[in-house]
Amino acid sequence: VPESGTAVLHAIFLASILRHLANYMSSLDSVFHALADPTRRAVLQRLGTGPATVSELAAAFDIGLPTFMKHVGVLEGTGLIRTWKVGRVRTCSLERKKLAAAERWFDEQRAVWTSRYQNLDNLLTRLNGEKHGD
Repeated sequence: VPESGTAVLHAIFLASILRHLANYMSSLDSVFHALADPTRRAVLQRLGTGPATVSELAAAFDIGLPTFMKHVGVLEGTGLIRTWKVGRVRTCSLERKKLAAAERWFDEQRAVWTSRYQNLDNLLTRLNGEKHGD
């Protein structure tokens, strides 16, 4: 492959990675937006025990059904839950795969901060040793 062809392939590969990263971050943003609301977090927590109908879920909250359905729409739109309708009954279930993406992000952040704290500990130990070595 000529050198200019390699540069083009490199640019295409880089653009593909950046698109993937942008999609990942956008998806993560929507998950965190959904998790920011206490009603939605409570719904997810309840669905962690198994599927439930919208009526069963809504009964736990002192809000109207139209308002509750907006919460369901946000959760479904982010892919955190799945809903299906049989007759007049809409049932919801948790989609754990989306939560795993947020968990991976937290794991990445935990690893970064663990490393930073370890570096700080090492520096403080070294400085403390130099101080006592005087």
